[in-house]
Amino acid sequence: MAEVDISGVTLAAIRGRRDALRENLRHTPSVALTSPRISETLKGADVFLKLECFQHTGTFKARGALSVALRITETDKPNGITAASAGNHAIAAAWAARTIGTSAKVVMQSTANPYRIALAKAEGAEVVIKDPGAPTFAEAERLVREENRTFIHPFEGLHTSLGTAGVGLELMEDVPDLDAVVVSCGGGGLMSGVSAAVKLINPACKVYGVEPEGADSMSRSFTAGHPVTLETTSTIADSLAPPMALPFGFTLCREYVDELVRVSDEEICAGLVILQEDAKLAVEPAAGAAIAAAFGPLRERVSGQRVGIIICGANIDCSTYQELLARGQQFIARSA
Repeated sequence: MAEVDISGVTLAAIRGRRDALRENLRHTPSVALTSPRISETLKGADVFLKLECFQHTGTFKARGALSVALRITETDKPNGITAASAGNHAIAAAWAARTIGTSAKVVMQSTANPYRIALAKAEGAEVVIKDPGAPTFAEAERLVREENRTFIHPFEGLHTSLGTAGVGLELMEDVPDLDAVVVSCGGGGLMSGVSAAVKLINPACKVYGVEPEGADSMSRSFTAGHPVTLETTSTIADSLAPPMALPFGFTLCREYVDELVRVSDEEICAGLVILQEDAKLAVEPAAGAAIAAAFGPLRERVSGQRVGIIICGANIDCSTYQELLARGQQFIARSA
């Protein structure tokens, strides 16, 4: 792999981008999570949840999308934007387009949850449905080529990572002296930004990334030493299921992430139960994965520590949520 320049991701650049986005984004809360289960399982750890589920559009994706959208020139702005997405990024890209006063024609996978398609339309987007994977990206490329739209990538690039780094920056400013931060990983857009912000502020703070067992492209990329693409993915956490890592995000993550772990879909469902019962939060599986990792493969590492956990999003419909909660309750009962 050719050397990738990540020198633009500095603490000054992260702070500058946070300031540039401040007017249109929410500084989401970081709150302590206390319960008998947390205290017993994690041996008195001080756990803080960064509630990015309360961001505009319901996920952290608004940060990266707006960070890219604000770079669009006045000449290109009338042509609008496009995006390729399984759901959350399409919603965020549409919101970003509306925020800067342009149009959005987003390409969503045919497997996208109807609830998320409706949310993208509610943000003013024209939605085009294509088969998952290459056909979705091919249609977005066609829109760039034939309609001169600006493509907002779901997870790759300097401006995406600078935008998502605001999550880590806010957490580190609001909760000093953390020992570890746990963050879910799909394509790496969130993890690259968060890990850079955390490490540039406190190099001693550990950063742990979490992937579903059935969509572990970043873990495999770390092992291979270069970005890899999976032939297929299979997980309930569709927000964490891009089949590939890409050079910029991969390089940032390799630089700043201490360890990647995997969790099963059953563990993710259990994570949803923990967040609902202990934190009173109804969130999507991608957020459940982070708490699942703290209770599972990372338990010994984070026990007794001051730990920040990124709650990355909450775009899930009621019926799906109920099904996943039931699955998680069954898993917890079997594991008791």
